[in-house]
Amino acid sequence: MPARHATAPGAQTAVLEAHRLTCFRGGRMLFRDLDLSVAAGEMLEIHGPNGSGKTTLLRVLCALTEAESGEVRWRGRPLRGQRESYLASLRYVGHQDGVKLALSVRENLEVAARLGGGSGTESAIHRFGLEAVAETPARALSAGQRRRTALARLLLGPAPLWLLDEPFTALDDDGARLMQELLARQVEAGGAVLLSTHRPLAAGSAGHRRLELGR
Repeated sequence: MPARHATAPGAQTAVLEAHRLTCFRGGRMLFRDLDLSVAAGEMLEIHGPNGSGKTTLLRVLCALTEAESGEVRWRGRPLRGQRESYLASLRYVGHQDGVKLALSVRENLEVAARLGGGSGTESAIHRFGLEAVAETPARALSAGQRRRTALARLLLGPAPLWLLDEPFTALDDDGARLMQELLARQVEAGGAVLLSTHRPLAAGSAGHRRLELGR
């Protein structure tokens, strides 16, 4: 598979970079010598068919999985030696919701706020329309409500980088519109967003770019 490149045009300084990443899964190469970068105020969409490595790439970028080769840099420095501060600078929502099924919506968000040093649980509940189920255990929620709970963690304090794996999964039309608003707000505020999605997003500024995997 050929190398893929998605580097920021112009003179913007990248906050997150990947250089010559190569990843395998089950003995199969997902991508080789992949380069990407995203700067403050930019959004990079990762597209590709199922099995092309979108989830693996995001897990590498948030330091949950190691690539076979290559390097990830945050603000120009390798993640080695700054992993803790890097993780404190990002919000990650994976393909799985990652909520505790025995805890209520409010409890899940309170735990996330404590772990991430954030705040604003009640505001996040209101923004995502979760007031009616705030005391409901996550195991009793619909798939869309669990996804809203997972995404509400994005509002528990500002973070310069969002890494999102299929954030629109299970959302209804209102939830999808809200998510697009939050993405636009993050970028307009000078944050960086890197997300995988099968959903076509409205074309944005020159800082709204795409990376195709598996093509």
